[in-house]
Amino acid sequence: MKRRSFLAGVSGALGTGVVGSQSIRGQDHEAPAAGEVRELPRRVLGKTGAEISVVGFPGLALRHHEQKECTEGIHKAFDQGVDYFDNAPAYGRDGECEIKMGVGLQGIDRSKIYLSCKTRLYDKKGAQEELDRSLKRFKTDYFDLYQLHCLRRPEEVEEAMGPGGAMEVILKAQQDGKVKHIGFSAHTTKAALAAMNAFPFDTCMFPINFVEYYLIGFGKPVLKLAAEKDVAVISIKPVSRGLWPEDQPRSRSWWYQPVEDDHEMLLAMRFVLSMEGVVTGIPIAFLDILDKTIEAARNFQPITEDETEQLRRLAAKCRSVFLREEQQVAHNLPYDEPLYADSPHECHRRRHHV
Repeated sequence: MKRRSFLAGVSGALGTGVVGSQSIRGQDHEAPAAGEVRELPRRVLGKTGAEISVVGFPGLALRHHEQKECTEGIHKAFDQGVDYFDNAPAYGRDGECEIKMGVGLQGIDRSKIYLSCKTRLYDKKGAQEELDRSLKRFKTDYFDLYQLHCLRRPEEVEEAMGPGGAMEVILKAQQDGKVKHIGFSAHTTKAALAAMNAFPFDTCMFPINFVEYYLIGFGKPVLKLAAEKDVAVISIKPVSRGLWPEDQPRSRSWWYQPVEDDHEMLLAMRFVLSMEGVVTGIPIAFLDILDKTIEAARNFQPITEDETEQLRRLAAKCRSVFLREEQQVAHNLPYDEPLYADSPHECHRRRHHV
């Protein structure tokens, strides 16, 4: 299907969207005074009642560093106000990011952090193995949030829901006190909507950023249903600038381009954190980008019409990361080859999907 035809079918998706004010602790919405260093804002994660930082720590970033740098980065982020830490067994080789974070979090009061993990295995046996292994790697008795990871197709949701699916494991773990809250992450609209219609999840992780939203309306249906279902939204790739320009050398070894300019970073985070229902964002998996994201979030104010127009113009020059996958799943096309061979998220070319 051609890109133009697909975009024409996204009814109303290029509208302004719902931009709302949320309860934010740690600052008001006035511009900071000269030289003022603000606290990193915090928001309540929907019906969980947990209050977390509006920027989360990207566990995937630990794949770039040795343990010493990982530990230093974790403690630095915590000292800057980050208390939401995200990770998954699929990150890094042989669970290296979980292992590094488990070591790095030592010395930080467990009750002071909100620890999130995931399983990409949707069958009962596989999910149980991943949950047990993750708890050991993190040296903890429980996860504050445990999620189905990287949902792409509705049939994956069906598999996870069972019978004999991962949700049986997660619900039992919740009864046993090993999991407090339950969520999912998804990379396509169909998968996210199917998940929210199948189970009363606490959270939804989904790519919410100005490039995808203004280019193809990506995220708009998800935000709408999440509001109706009272599901808190966690933005992934909040500071993405889309796929690398074809005529531009890459400044980083990564499959999409991050926002790096300070002003663009400020606007990108204002966009994400002004979207109704979005509680927090997990930035691109580099520690220096994390630092920039934290700084931008400290200076959050609801985005203005002029700033929104700046982002619209910038998005028009960018390329969508998710268009191909949206088309593929929307029309139930079979997997043929990895969408982005250099992406660490090419984790679902497994079993009958390979």
